[in-house]
Amino acid sequence: MKRLLAWAMMLTGVMATQVSAADVKLKALFIAQAAYNEQSVREMTDEFQKQNPSISVDLEFVPYEGLHDKIVLAQGSGDGYDAVLFDVIWPAEFAVNDILVDVTDRITPEMNAGVLPGAWTTVEYKGQRYGMPWVLDTKYLFYNKEMLAKAGFDTPPKTWAELMNQAKAIKEKGIVQHPIVWSWAQAEAVICDYGTLLSAFGGKFLDEKGAPAFQSDGGLKALDYMAASIKDGATNPNSREYLEEDVRRVFQDGEAAFALNWTYMFNLANDPKQSKVAGKVGVVAAPGVEGISTASAVNGSMGLGITKSSQHPEETWKYITFLTSQPIQNKFAKLSLPIWASSYDDPAVVEGQQEMVAAAKIGLPLMYPRPAAVKYQELSLLLQVAIQRALFDQASPDEALIEAASSYQP
Repeated sequence: MKRLLAWAMMLTGVMATQVSAADVKLKALFIAQAAYNEQSVREMTDEFQKQNPSISVDLEFVPYEGLHDKIVLAQGSGDGYDAVLFDVIWPAEFAVNDILVDVTDRITPEMNAGVLPGAWTTVEYKGQRYGMPWVLDTKYLFYNKEMLAKAGFDTPPKTWAELMNQAKAIKEKGIVQHPIVWSWAQAEAVICDYGTLLSAFGGKFLDEKGAPAFQSDGGLKALDYMAASIKDGATNPNSREYLEEDVRRVFQDGEAAFALNWTYMFNLANDPKQSKVAGKVGVVAAPGVEGISTASAVNGSMGLGITKSSQHPEETWKYITFLTSQPIQNKFAKLSLPIWASSYDDPAVVEGQQEMVAAAKIGLPLMYPRPAAVKYQELSLLLQVAIQRALFDQASPDEALIEAASSYQP
């Protein structure tokens, strides 16, 4: 009887160990919009859980506009996340405030060699890495091939001045009332569009000392361009209230000839099930400025990191490296182009989106960074307000930018 009891106790202990090993539950936070959509993230996660039955992942999705604060507030709640999606503009703040785990030592030689060099800037601060790059993206110029042809243009614009000329011609011919649509709502979206133009005009957000530099030279020219396009009717005035999904809706409904947006729009706007302009959508790298730049791009990439509050950093890293692995990224390349250099020579990745990949090969190496500033959120908000004031003609572009610059304290 004693032996039987001992054996039963041992068996119970083994079973308890197995149950606890299978009881690792992770919480992961993502955005519910562009690039990898909710359905695709769930599919990736299901595949991960099938391969790792001892780990389950509870997914939460929030709009981009709520992502930053959700991450920060969760850290002090005692019920935080294990894996979080974070924007390229946040590593400085998150590193200084001890929100993300430094994973520099976890990066393998294969990762270093295989991931595109520019992708690593998404997760870096002062030489350390705080996650894996996941969404590698910049803004591109989408255009309606049929509308351009009706206006007599054989090729899309290569400069921002040429874009304006083509837009005015399309408007004058009555092809569409407002040829250009942007995401200029008071949100980070407008900073990305502004940053694209700023890079084209050779401007800077901040100087070498971290002080504002956007109020003159290329930064001022960028906002001058934006404000002028509203006044002359080339830009849809509702752009001042639009986010990226609004831009996609307007463009794929055939109400615009040009749109600035992220990679994800290419395949969705070419989908006949949801787009009125499917088969007519072209895409190129965002234009340049004659004598200054041949093309332009802003870094809109995002990474996946482990939070300092995670009780399961090893399992979280396993999940993150699965989502960012080349096979998974290649499988979902129609939603977001991979971070892996060799993927761009993979026929399965390129097939059906040759134009998008060609534009990416030009745009991705040019990605202009938004400032790696600890107080980036404050800087961004000041700029958002300044840009909106100029676009609504409440102040001249130079007045609005000078006021924003004087209000920012590095």
